[in-house]
Amino acid sequence: MELSVFLAVLFAAVLHACWNAVVKQADDKVFSMTAVVLGHIPLTCVALLLSPIPAPESWPFIVGSVSLHIGYQFFLLFAYRNGDFTQVYPIARGSAPLIVAFVSAVFLGVVFSGMQTAAILMIGVGLMSLFLVRNADGLHNPKGGWLAIATGCFIAAYSLVDGLGARQAGTAFGYYAWLTVFQTVVFCTIVAMRRPGILRRVLNEGRKTALLGGSASFAAYAIVIWGFTKAPIALVSALRETSIIFALLIGVIIMNERLNLAKVVSTAITLCGAVILRLSR
Repeated sequence: MELSVFLAVLFAAVLHACWNAVVKQADDKVFSMTAVVLGHIPLTCVALLLSPIPAPESWPFIVGSVSLHIGYQFFLLFAYRNGDFTQVYPIARGSAPLIVAFVSAVFLGVVFSGMQTAAILMIGVGLMSLFLVRNADGLHNPKGGWLAIATGCFIAAYSLVDGLGARQAGTAFGYYAWLTVFQTVVFCTIVAMRRPGILRRVLNEGRKTALLGGSASFAAYAIVIWGFTKAPIALVSALRETSIIFALLIGVIIMNERLNLAKVVSTAITLCGAVILRLSR
């Protein structure tokens, strides 16, 4: 993986941890997630103006990806209602690269070197080790863990679909811009039906969350989709999940969640996996 791609995906990991923290910390998580989704609109408009229309071959991928992203967003909300940020986030992100790597190797014919395989396993296993950690109240939380794994399945699915779709599209940013347009419409329609008046409330009260969280979310995944076109999908997917390191810091320093040995060990394993991935060829 080239250094420019490596650094860009790491930056995307920081942005991703930040916007997830915004959603988790809010008392009304549906409100904050809606604000983040609506906050995609300004950068989406810019991307639509500056990027060509995706190739026709990529549109089935865009349609499929919309449903997967919607599923991811709602399952993420369910998981955050039941678990700590420093538990849910790493499990959801950690399960995804293992699934992506398995599908890439078995069904897409991707061949990984020994170092790359070791790096993916270290990142995934390191994060998945948090499945049995305790909540901030000291209690084990398997429900939060299972919801996080379900979220991870959606992450793996849309990563594979978007990685393949962006390559078919011929324009990573154009692909993501149109994906975001349809995703925003569908998500907001569902939320408006379940919570009448929430869109008006977000526009009046959630502009700061929308601006900061939405911009971070859009930029984070736009970088990742670009990375999918520059390096194997499984490697990019594994590297971006190092956002757990930044999520851990946010959870402990800002949210006052428990820091225990399991979380420290998991972070160390993940970091070692990222270093190996950078050094692999």
